Amino acid sequence: MNFEILKQKIEAAARKAFIEMYDQHNAEGIYAFALYSDEGAMTVCPSTNTLKHLESADKEDLDYYKFEPAEWKYEMQGADDDFNSICDELREELDKNEDNDEWFKDFQKRLYDTCIEVLEKLKQENFFRNITGKDIYLTFTASEYEFSNKQSKDIVTRLNDNEYRTEYLNWMKSWGR
Repeated sequence: MNFEILKQKIEAAARKAFIEMYDQHNAEGIYAFALYSDEGAMTVCPSTNTLKHLESADKEDLDYYKFEPAEWKYEMQGADDDFNSICDELREELDKNEDNDEWFKDFQKRLYDTCIEVLEKLKQENFFRNITGKDIYLTFTASEYEFSNKQSKDIVTRLNDNEYRTEYLNWMKSWGR
């Protein structure tokens, strides 16, 4: 798989997804955007959250609902056709190499790194700030996959130069692992 072409497709889809979500849900106070995959590296999906959605979150677990894309309001929404096409390509590539564990580990890492690089590029271009007029929380995660504390810290630090980084790192201190 050509990861440079994949990166371009993910970037275009992420831009489109965020603009769609902003156009449809700006009044709800969009504060977060993520890309996420899965342990099997079969998917790339967007996720967006809003301050309005946080109002209904359990106050005791507010940080979890604030920072964990699986709990966000608009999970797997935005640029649906684009992301579905990307997922189809990933599955085709995985099918061609299904019995090669070493290949898979490299593929998974490259996919995850590509998603993080896309978000970092959009952040550096002020893509989100230019649309919303403010910084937003950015992250990458993978369902059924647990990043180490160091990896989680590195992702959030790399993607956030704002108050969300401080909040997230303070929340990490409460994890006890």
